[in-house]
Amino acid sequence: MRKIKITLTLLVILGLSSSCDDFLSEIPDNRTQLDTPEKISEILVNAYPQGNYMEFAETMTDNVFDSGDLTLTTIKNSQNYNWEMQDDINRDTPADYWDACYSAIAHANQALDAIEKLGNPANLNPQKGEALLARAYSHFMLVTMFSQRYNPATAKTDLGIPYVLTPETELIKKYTRNSVEEVYAYLKADIEEGLPLVTSDYEQPKFHFNKGAANAFASRFYGVTGEWDKVIAVSNDLGNKPVSQLRNYQSYLDVDFTTGQRKYSLESETTNLLIASASSIYSRSFYSNRFQLTGADRDLLFGASTNLANKTYLYRPLSYNGQITIFVPKFVEYFKYTNANAGIGLPYDALVLLSNDELFLNRIEAHIMTNQLALAIEEMDYFLSVRITGYNATTDKVTEAKIIAKYPVIENEYTPFYTMTATQTSYIKAVAEMRRREFIHEGLRWLDI
Repeated sequence: MRKIKITLTLLVILGLSSSCDDFLSEIPDNRTQLDTPEKISEILVNAYPQGNYMEFAETMTDNVFDSGDLTLTTIKNSQNYNWEMQDDINRDTPADYWDACYSAIAHANQALDAIEKLGNPANLNPQKGEALLARAYSHFMLVTMFSQRYNPATAKTDLGIPYVLTPETELIKKYTRNSVEEVYAYLKADIEEGLPLVTSDYEQPKFHFNKGAANAFASRFYGVTGEWDKVIAVSNDLGNKPVSQLRNYQSYLDVDFTTGQRKYSLESETTNLLIASASSIYSRSFYSNRFQLTGADRDLLFGASTNLANKTYLYRPLSYNGQITIFVPKFVEYFKYTNANAGIGLPYDALVLLSNDELFLNRIEAHIMTNQLALAIEEMDYFLSVRITGYNATTDKVTEAKIIAKYPVIENEYTPFYTMTATQTSYIKAVAEMRRREFIHEGLRWLDI
């Protein structure tokens, strides 16, 4: 009996010892170990901001007016319009976008850290390129929204934002704001290291930093820093007459409202280079915001007299409320149910973050700033031809005389850090007005004012 008891005790001890060994051999961290290309690619899905800047950025621009409808007033909309500190920290607010960008940056940094620990193998170059560009994109948007405009004369003393280069390892970590100069130096390093590494070899390439998206983002960055030759270089694949590469607005008029609205952010749209799904209710704002593009001010933006041919635009502003406020259909809410029985879930909007349209307009601007004015006219003429109805290649052709007459120089209207001649200023103003209408509701006007 004693021998049996001893044997049983030893078996129990050996069993416990084996269990302890198994437990202690497990990594005391339930996070996925990023040790394969597939796992690193999976974490990069979250390296894009899942917040939306478009509503607050757009509302602070001259694209938005007071409709006067007090029934549509909301605190968030009013504070954005009046450039006041935002009380709301939920969806579609500066605070939410700030958090979303740093969350995206954290995921990009985890991927980069894993790649480095694996020895930076060549087979992980696509993931490394994507992570670098994703990290740069979020930092660029943050410094654009929350810091002074880049000016090399003041960038050294202008406060920027924290540029985070390493994974989060502390529960609460205090960061120091880098200067704008430092932020732009980091941005340039990430972009220029990532550009040659990125590929378009994804199952859904337009939800990742593919080659086209990387070039479009680089053109935006170089446009801010005034490196015009680099803007031209990264847009060369698009060319001077990108037939079938820009958004086909006529196709939006040929279908019903719902189809056209959904079409805008589809992956199948050639112009769309980078698409993100953000937790957002921006699409609801077009019938609930007092401060919005208004029916009364429609002609200030979309009247035929505002373009160089004096013809009707192909853009189609619509309204939910009898023309009190109007909108160009671009956003559709996708509601993801977390509990279908209870009707609970999260709203998402699909956002076009980068497009061929922006890349082409950046290219035109670069040709203007490098004094290639004849080429810029040729490109502006092509862009106009696919944005108005009934374009006539003879009578509607863009000329320098038309540009200077339509967009005269106004003192101190444009004050970049680089110098421009009077003629260049009129040309740049023409492009800025094209951009203003092309990206209505998308917040990009904030980058131009």
